[in-house]
Amino acid sequence: MQNILARHPGDLTIDWAQRVVNKHYSHIIVSNVDIVSVDIGTTTRIRIKVEHNEPAILPGQWFVKLPSMAWQAKLITALPRLLHTEVRFYNEVARSVSVTVPHFLAAQSQLGRGATLVLTDLTEFGAIPGNPGDALTFPQAALVVEQLANFHARFWNKEHLDHTHGWLAGPVRRLEDFLGTAMAVPLMKRGLHRAGELVPSSLHAQAVHYARHRRQAMRFLAEAPRTLVHHDCHPGNLFWNQSRPGLLDWQLVRFGEGISDIAYFLATALNPETRRLHEESLIAIYAQCLENNGVTGIDVEILLKRYRAHLVYPFEAMIVTLAVGDMMNLESNHELIRRTAAAVEDLEAFAAIPI
Repeated sequence: MQNILARHPGDLTIDWAQRVVNKHYSHIIVSNVDIVSVDIGTTTRIRIKVEHNEPAILPGQWFVKLPSMAWQAKLITALPRLLHTEVRFYNEVARSVSVTVPHFLAAQSQLGRGATLVLTDLTEFGAIPGNPGDALTFPQAALVVEQLANFHARFWNKEHLDHTHGWLAGPVRRLEDFLGTAMAVPLMKRGLHRAGELVPSSLHAQAVHYARHRRQAMRFLAEAPRTLVHHDCHPGNLFWNQSRPGLLDWQLVRFGEGISDIAYFLATALNPETRRLHEESLIAIYAQCLENNGVTGIDVEILLKRYRAHLVYPFEAMIVTLAVGDMMNLESNHELIRRTAAAVEDLEAFAAIPI
């Protein structure tokens, strides 16, 4: 098997690119590799230009993900093996999902040696990547909700996937949940301190109480029909191709309740004013799309209650992101904290969880 593992942008040489190409085409010869940009967050994201002799067959703009070179982010992401999870998603699951994902070139992971993911750069086909601080309109949000509903419906109550793709719910996911619970209180306190007035003072005690009882809260949020969920649906993990949305960054993919993706998306991607005006309509669209895809027993009132409870997670995620640091552009992180705090306050989300 061609080894494509890389640890640093400097490892993305002509020889490395040739090994990627050889996985698909033995007759294509790579002549040059130029690094276009390097962005360091939860992973190290590198855009490269690859020159070869068959541009009509193979894309020349690539997007490469390596483990983060920021030590804080690496500390948080290394043990739960988040990039390894994304590699397995593209190798084993991506071709069967109904949501639009980037074109996949190659991926490899190895315990102790890291992980490398190679995708076609979105700009190769005229797609536009989102930014974490983007604020979507109602029509845009409706398109994303429809995509998520189609995606969730495809895997709704497919319990056999626990056996065929056990890594989605196995020891790594349990380790991630354990770490999240063990670090919940100090990270929540640190994030709230750093957030300052972005989070209303009335939420501080409730947020710390939730962090202290996070394990119990997670059990409650898991008590529902399960499907495959993205689990990180903020605007920076979207891309747009001819006004159609797609989803990036599948490091946190897992089994969970579908409405959790909707809560995460609406809390982060909409300005509070837009969310307040349209969230019930968007949840109704989600329910209708599920039914159109053959999912039975959907109760919109129950969905609304579960949506309210699941709002605590995007709030926690953005607070923890700020507490750790170097995981997201600071201005965008602040804006997403403002949005998620407003959602939690508006719907009294902490009170929706029996802890």
